[in-house]
Amino acid sequence: MAYKDLRDFIHRLEKERELKRIPLEVDVDLEITEITDRVSKAGGPALIFEKPRSARDGVQYAIPVLINALGSKRRMELALEVDSLDEVAGRIEALLEMKPPEGFFDKVKMLPKLAELGSFVPKSVKTGPVKELIERENVSLAQLPIMKCWPQDGGRFITFPMVVTRSPKTGRRNVGCYRMQVFDERTTAMHWQVHKGGAEHFRWLERQGQGRRLEVAVAIGADPATMLSGILPLPEDLDEFLFAGFLRREPLELVHCETVDLDVPANAEIVLEGYADLDDLRVEGPFGDHTGFYSLEDRFPAFHVTAITRRKNPIYASTIVGVPPMEDYWMGYAVERIFLPLMKKQLPEVVDLHLPAEGVFHNLMLVAIRKSYPGHARKVMHAIWGLPGAMFTKCIVVVDHDTDVHNVRETVWKALNHIDPERDIQFTLGPVDQLEHASRLPNFGSKMGVDATRKWPGEGFTRPWPDEVRMDEDVRKKVGALWDKLGIDLKSG
Repeated sequence: MAYKDLRDFIHRLEKERELKRIPLEVDVDLEITEITDRVSKAGGPALIFEKPRSARDGVQYAIPVLINALGSKRRMELALEVDSLDEVAGRIEALLEMKPPEGFFDKVKMLPKLAELGSFVPKSVKTGPVKELIERENVSLAQLPIMKCWPQDGGRFITFPMVVTRSPKTGRRNVGCYRMQVFDERTTAMHWQVHKGGAEHFRWLERQGQGRRLEVAVAIGADPATMLSGILPLPEDLDEFLFAGFLRREPLELVHCETVDLDVPANAEIVLEGYADLDDLRVEGPFGDHTGFYSLEDRFPAFHVTAITRRKNPIYASTIVGVPPMEDYWMGYAVERIFLPLMKKQLPEVVDLHLPAEGVFHNLMLVAIRKSYPGHARKVMHAIWGLPGAMFTKCIVVVDHDTDVHNVRETVWKALNHIDPERDIQFTLGPVDQLEHASRLPNFGSKMGVDATRKWPGEGFTRPWPDEVRMDEDVRKKVGALWDKLGIDLKSG
C-alpha cells in the first residue's frame, strides 16, 4: 500500500533506522545546511530538526524541518517501495512494450495492463489534510522555517516545492521543482528557467496578449513519489501527478485550491496559492547551486501569495544543493535508473548509462552501446543531445557494451586508452542549462562527445587492436582455492 503522506514515509524511515531527530535549537540560516552537508556526504540518515530557529529574526519556529529524506540509494528505494530501482524501470519497460492487439485473445491479455494505467488517474476529493487550516487574511511566509543555505545566497529559499501551473494553451497541468527566493512575507521569486514548462506557459500568454499573470499553486511536503514527480523529466503530454500515481501504485487524491483554479495533493503539508506576474520581474540570487558554484543574479517573475492552506501541525520539507555528492545526487540516480527504458526505446543500441556525481547531472554522461556500424558512437551522441531530458549534457563519453559505466575507474581507464583526441572528440553547439556559468552566452554554448569505443577499419583504423590484459580463468580458480592458505591479509596492506 502506498504511503498516505509525508509522515507515513517518516514513520517508515524511523522504523528502518534511516532517520535522526535533532531536538536542539538549530538556526535556519546556514547552520542546518552545515549539519546536513556533513551528514549527506558521510552517507548519513534523514534529519528532522524539531526546533528550528532564526537568531536574526528572534523566532522559534513551531514547524519542524525534514531534510535529506531521499539522500541515499536505500532511502530512494524505500520512497518508491521497491527492493531495487530497476523494478520501477521494469514496470515502465513493460508498459512501453505494449503493442496494438491483433486478435481477441491479444485484447484479453492486454486488459490487466490497460486497467492498471486507468487506475493511476488522480482522484478529485472535496477536502483533505492540507485544508485543516485555511489562511486568506494576514498571510505570511514568516511562519515557515525557510532556510538560507549558503553564505552568498541572496536570501532564504524554498528549495523543494511542487510548483503547479496549467498551460493556458492546452489546459495541461505542469508540476515542476523551481527554487523560490523569499522577498517578503507575501512574495517570492519564481525561478522559471527559460527551458522549463512554467516559462513556456508565460511565453504563450505573452504571445497571445492574454494577460501577464499566471495562476500558481506551490505544494510543500507530500508522499515521496509525489514530491519526486516535480523533478522528473517526463514527456510534455504526461501529467506528473498521474505518473506519481504510477510510482505509488495508487491514484493521488487532489483538492481544489481556494483562490486559484488549480488542484493540489490533498495529502500535502503546506500549499501556497497565488500568481506569478510577468510585469513584476525582480533580481533573484545568488544561490549556491547543485553545480557546487553559485548561480548568479538574474531577473525572474515574482510570485504573489494570495492564500496558504496547511495542516494544523505541518512538517516543512526541504533540501540543499551544493558541492556533490548531496541528496540531489540520489534523486538524479533514481531518474537515471527509472528512465533508462525510455532512452533504450528510442536508442535500442544503448546498453547502460551513468551520470557520475561530479558531473552534476548535465556535465557528464557515460554511455555504453552495442556498436553495430562505423560512426555509431557519434550517432548516439547526437541522438542524446536531441532528447528533452538530456539536451543539456555538456560531455558524453560513449564506450563499448562490455564496459561497466558505473565503475568510473574502469570507464576512464578504457576511454583514455581508446581515444585519439583529434580523431575521436566531437564538438557541437546548442542549448545549455541556464545554470551553466562557463558557456560563451547564457543558455547557449558548446558540447563535447568522446567516441571511446574500439575503432574499426570502416572508421579508418587499420592497425591491430590489442586485447586487454587478463589472467587465465583456470589459474584464477586455482589461486582462489589456495588463497586462505596463503595467509595474506589484503586489508592491512
